[in-house]
Amino acid sequence: MINSNAFDYINVLDKAADAAWTRNEVIANNIANVDTPGYKRQDLNFEDELERALGHSRYKTMDQKVGDLKDKHLKPRVINDYSNFSYRPDKNNVDIDTENVTLAANQLKYQGLMSGLNNEFKNLQSVMKS
Repeated sequence: MINSNAFDYINVLDKAADAAWTRNEVIANNIANVDTPGYKRQDLNFEDELERALGHSRYKTMDQKVGDLKDKHLKPRVINDYSNFSYRPDKNNVDIDTENVTLAANQLKYQGLMSGLNNEFKNLQSVMKS
């Protein structure tokens, strides 16, 4: 991560894009194990970590909250989804249709994050030209 206030939002977008990339890998693993007996689907928990870190103080501006994140370690966690009840006799709880929809939604999120990163760098580039 880059250590400058000018890069605070870029650093957060970078962490979020890394988490989305890792989530794609987790979802792909779920899809690959759709027929594995006893397999429990996995997911990535990044949004809750980010929300908790940003929502720490309601008396700070978003810029201040994002600026404080450079001191925090936002680590996405892979979690096993035991709550999803399985109707299958092999106790596998992966639903291929749900995984495909989740994968498509996550790919759109990743593309949006990458677009946001590109826009932030374009903004920095235009400021440096001025």
